[in-house]
Amino acid sequence: MMIEAGPSGSFDCYALAMRGFAFLLTLALLFSQLGAAADPALLIFDTDMGNDIDDALALAVIHSLERRGEARLLGITLTKDNPWAGPFVDLVNVFYGRGDVPVGVVRDGKTPEDGDFIRVIAERKSAGGSWLYPRSLTDGRSAPDAVPLLRKLLAAQPDGSVVIAQVGFSTNLARLLDSAGDGSSPLGGRELVARKVRLLSIMGGAFPPLLAEYNIKVDLAASTKLFEKWPTEVVASGFEIGAAVLYPAASIENDFGYVEHHPVADAYRVFQKMPYDRPSWDLTSVLYAVRPERGYFNMSPRGTIRVDAEGFTRFTPDEKGKHRFLILSEEQRVRVREALVQLASQPPAN
Repeated sequence: MMIEAGPSGSFDCYALAMRGFAFLLTLALLFSQLGAAADPALLIFDTDMGNDIDDALALAVIHSLERRGEARLLGITLTKDNPWAGPFVDLVNVFYGRGDVPVGVVRDGKTPEDGDFIRVIAERKSAGGSWLYPRSLTDGRSAPDAVPLLRKLLAAQPDGSVVIAQVGFSTNLARLLDSAGDGSSPLGGRELVARKVRLLSIMGGAFPPLLAEYNIKVDLAASTKLFEKWPTEVVASGFEIGAAVLYPAASIENDFGYVEHHPVADAYRVFQKMPYDRPSWDLTSVLYAVRPERGYFNMSPRGTIRVDAEGFTRFTPDEKGKHRFLILSEEQRVRVREALVQLASQPPAN
């Protein structure tokens, strides 16, 4: 560019230079903001995989969010004490190209039965006799304990960076709070959580408390301890949220056909007789954990959630409280359903 200097030439050059500097500064700020927004959520998924099919759909959603660069799945811990839960989770991870995700299992936990789909899918073989869905974990009993794995995963991350989506029982996280320092960190469990965790997104409870929700009441002592002792922000997706967002059978029948055999779609067909629409309980908690600023949900005021002796969740408003719960409008219900269908059915390669 040529600039002709006249009586005010030096001033014009200075003004032009300042405009250029301001433009570059604006671009730098814009790219900085975009970079910050693009930082993936460092996610731990704690699940009772095998008790309901929404856990499997939630894991599919997580892998799609990771493929989009919105999440990084650090590890998965299981609160269902069944040897087939681990292999099922592992084969889904392998299907989505993340067979390296560590899996930890609960010991002396709840619900030891096989459930309706995890063993069936894990045992399926091809016509040649090989596993239809490859995996490296053949028996959940050989996987590491959940609590030491949680401590290892948390200790390795920056302070205040980890998001945990708990969509099963509170067994593992309550035990984490009670854990002592170890080779991963000298901090006790509660101190380690306070330092490393940014948010706990939990599928549990009901708001208002019209029922004692399953995830809360199965391990009532652990649920009570979690809400009393957990030191960071907690956002609950209550029974009513997932019940309002039904995952459509039409999606299972039409959106997963990009491969002949899909472990999540096959599990959905095994879980109940098709066609059926299933509540998206666990999916909503994962969606909020990774996309909290997208306006999918309204929020309760701050307060305290207490679990009573029967497993009902009682919320008391308190501006200093660390607990909130999700609220869903009709317009948001439609948006959430659409987002979950798109994410759950996204092919691994896309």
